[in-house]
Amino acid sequence: MQAALLVFLFTLPALLVATLGGVFAALRPPSAQKTAVIQHFAAGIVIAATALELLPKERSEAALPVIIGFALGICLMLSLRWLGGAIEKRNEGTRFPTGLLIVTGLDLLIDGLVLGMAFAAGEKSGVLLAVALTLEVLFLALSVSAAISKAGGRRIVAMAAPPALGLLLCAGAFLGRLFFGGLSPFPFAVLLGVGIVALLYLVVEELLVEAHEVAETPLSIAAFFLGFLLFLIIEMLVET
Repeated sequence: MQAALLVFLFTLPALLVATLGGVFAALRPPSAQKTAVIQHFAAGIVIAATALELLPKERSEAALPVIIGFALGICLMLSLRWLGGAIEKRNEGTRFPTGLLIVTGLDLLIDGLVLGMAFAAGEKSGVLLAVALTLEVLFLALSVSAAISKAGGRRIVAMAAPPALGLLLCAGAFLGRLFFGGLSPFPFAVLLGVGIVALLYLVVEELLVEAHEVAETPLSIAAFFLGFLLFLIIEMLVET
């Protein structure tokens, strides 16, 4: 329980960022170009966290649980994609982004579970992934708050939704460390594979897809590699 509470504390910066980002976007929504830069930067950091911290641990396991985990992760993320599309189609007559809120909430819950497992694999991995997810949460807070404002939602709702979603990340991290930290290697590798797919899906099918809806600029392209480089430098400093 003490280890799970420690993980919960490491997610509090993400909750703070979600709150500040939601307030900022509700009062002064960022332009499409600025949002694209943030999306590229967050994508670079999440890709780096996945490639440099999670995948090396996954490769140390046997091939079978890795294959099972990736297969389950693909099925899960495709199901979430279908769910989001079904909700949006059902609510075509309304402007409120219900589908976005539900899918984002599920995304953050899964990311939280992965974070809790990362802490179980090693405190360094957990701390580094917490940094990456904090920046991911910043983008999601800006997107959700801006979407609610554009849909004509009340300002208080636009401000409250991001921290409410951020709490799902905190809860997921707490539960992931509490219940999945003591798993044997086989199921742990399966669940870690599911989490890796979830993080990669977030980058490839959400962050970068939405970022490419506006014209790319040298700054937005450079932001991706700056995000990757920043995480790499942080990892190198932690290891020294």
